[in-house]
Amino acid sequence: MTTPFLRSALRRSMAQVHRVAAVRPGDAGEEVAGVFADVEREFGMLAPPIGLHAASPEVLAASWVMLRETLVADGRVDRATKEAVAAAVSAANSCPYCVEVHGTTLAALLPGAAAPGTARATAEGWADWFRADGDRGRAPEEGTPGEGRPEGEPEEGAAEEGAPFPAQAGPELVGVAVTFHYLNRMVNLFLEPSPLPAGLPPAARAAARAVLGRLMRRSARVAPPAGTSLDLLPSAPLPGDLAWAAGTPSVAGAFARAAAAIDAAGARAVPQGVRVLVADHLAGWDGRPPGISRAWVEEAVSALPGDQRPAGRLALLTAKAAYQVDDGLVAEFRRGRPGDTALIELTSWAALTAARELGARLGARLPATAGG
Repeated sequence: MTTPFLRSALRRSMAQVHRVAAVRPGDAGEEVAGVFADVEREFGMLAPPIGLHAASPEVLAASWVMLRETLVADGRVDRATKEAVAAAVSAANSCPYCVEVHGTTLAALLPGAAAPGTARATAEGWADWFRADGDRGRAPEEGTPGEGRPEGEPEEGAAEEGAPFPAQAGPELVGVAVTFHYLNRMVNLFLEPSPLPAGLPPAARAAARAVLGRLMRRSARVAPPAGTSLDLLPSAPLPGDLAWAAGTPSVAGAFARAAAAIDAAGARAVPQGVRVLVADHLAGWDGRPPGISRAWVEEAVSALPGDQRPAGRLALLTAKAAYQVDDGLVAEFRRGRPGDTALIELTSWAALTAARELGARLGARLPATAGG
């Protein structure tokens, strides 16, 4: 069981949220409190990467539905492999918070080195395929087909053209990757670099990480049924760029609903000219960071009206280099759009727009059977 001390510490983890006001469970409205309760019950804790969205209840629900129906829910792919994909994508996106959480969970589920033919080697081999540019993947060790396949994974329908996993696994695994391309951006904007308290001595930090790993392992071993979170959002058609999800109804439903909710948030919070600018800059983008200079942002927003440039800067950097967003950019945006709701809705729209572009690239590399 989780100790009272640890449960109290986990509830206080929302104090890690910055740049927006953290909403605590006892202070949340009915809609937000309902999502919080679902997260705590099924993820094992009120995860700050989800809780940070509370200023916009629809976006909060969208973020949870994506995470729940890809990483958490029961499906064709085991949790450890999905955790490996989450950690790999997070590393490629320079998101230390998510690397620590999901790397710790993977280590708790599959301890030990990735020796050839083991479940951990297979999980990490599959995860490599999902790194940011999508072109650096490597297949599992040759000569061991089927060995180390995560428990419950189907053998038939193996993917072609370099994908090292069965075709039927594609929607869940691409779904995890897209979810973390989204969450990594939001976490880099609104959370501290680590889920563990700052300033812990090395021994205490190792002990805290071990406790976190045990907690996550307990929750990960009980996978809830797929699809039960979909009622949090209205039904919506699946957009064409999310066609990779079509082969798994719960994943398709999650992304169709979440995309509709976050697109509606973008329509409220992001000027049309900024939405067009971001879409143009992301078209065909391979996920590689634009470099340490932000001169490209100034050149890009120069075509916008002056009052839209703060939103343009924040949206472009959220999409392509969220770790470069600083307090000055946020303050500049807030001068024209005060309040947390507009900030969450603009950044969530930019983050998911980038994640969808990268997901479409991954989806294009799946065999046709993975998308239905």
